[in-house]
Amino acid sequence: MRNFNSLLKREFQLFWQNTVLRMLFIGAPLLYAILLGYVYSKGKVTDLPIIVIDLDQTEMSAKAIEMFNDNEVISVSAILYNQNNLSSIVIDKEANSVVIIPKDFQKRVFTKRCPEIITIVNTANILTANYAATAIQVCLGTLKAGVQMETLRKQGVPEKLLAEQYEPFKTTFIKKNNRSSNYMYYLWPGVLSAVLQQVMLLALALSFASEFENGTFKILVDQSPSILKMMSIKIIPYLIMSFGVWLLYWMFTFYFRIPFFDNLLQLTFVAGIFVLSVSFIGILVSILIPNQLKATEILMVIATPSFILSGFSWPLSQMPNWVQGVANVIPLTHFLKAFRILIIENGTLCQTRDPIQSMIIIGSVCAVVAYIALYLKKNAILKNEI
Repeated sequence: MRNFNSLLKREFQLFWQNTVLRMLFIGAPLLYAILLGYVYSKGKVTDLPIIVIDLDQTEMSAKAIEMFNDNEVISVSAILYNQNNLSSIVIDKEANSVVIIPKDFQKRVFTKRCPEIITIVNTANILTANYAATAIQVCLGTLKAGVQMETLRKQGVPEKLLAEQYEPFKTTFIKKNNRSSNYMYYLWPGVLSAVLQQVMLLALALSFASEFENGTFKILVDQSPSILKMMSIKIIPYLIMSFGVWLLYWMFTFYFRIPFFDNLLQLTFVAGIFVLSVSFIGILVSILIPNQLKATEILMVIATPSFILSGFSWPLSQMPNWVQGVANVIPLTHFLKAFRILIIENGTLCQTRDPIQSMIIIGSVCAVVAYIALYLKKNAILKNEI
């Protein structure tokens, strides 16, 4: 036991002596947690600039512009009376959409000639374009309903009959999860999980590779002849430090007022399995690639696209089968699925059985292959000594 503790102490010392690794493992999670927290702290998209081209200049077109300004999502940044230099103005104003109210709009409405309002949506940014387009549709739908009811009222239709003619049925939409549609609650934890996976992989890429490069692997073998013991010594310090990162993330939820309290213990358990599976991938690459630079490069290739492939921001079912296959061997894919079930959808631990099993399988396969590779490396060292 004393020998095991001394080896753990040695591993912590090696970690602390590596300035780059220390800054990476401690600094990156802290920096990203603060930076992304402030980036998404507003939570909702508001005051997106739009341009209105008012070719009608009547009371009805003014009412439409007023309704656009009353909507919290959009804001009229410019009102034009012609379409000259429109493309240039859209870029200068950074407009998400352009609404064109045609000439004689009010007159054609009252004479039932069905005028058309054209909306040009700037889809250079899909997210803001969707928000702006939806808000414009809501405003124009409300205006259309108001005009229709007012027209029927002027025709002498009784109020009771008016309501029946206008609204043959009601529709109700209920938001069950993330009812405020807060982007902070959705994206911040997912990105930070990707950051945790990345720093774990990069840190453990150096675990055995640094021993091989520095010629200290023989010393490690002499002090710890057990393969399991060697693997444990390399993983345990990062498990302890990753738990510290996890607590740091949890404290930041209070600072940024993110209501993640339910199923926290269950999520911590799943996070432990996630970190273990990531750790075994890291040490496997570190053993197979006895060069620190090459090992980190390979793991960067794995870690960098993992959030995109995870299905968190784009449905995994919409990706080609071979891409789904790649995504399913990355632990982050399964952890984020469990996170969504436990925290966002307020599910139970039993409902995360499939993601947990997948992470255990990934970790177990990597652990077995790492054990075999380390066993061969150890025998090669002992054989050379003889």
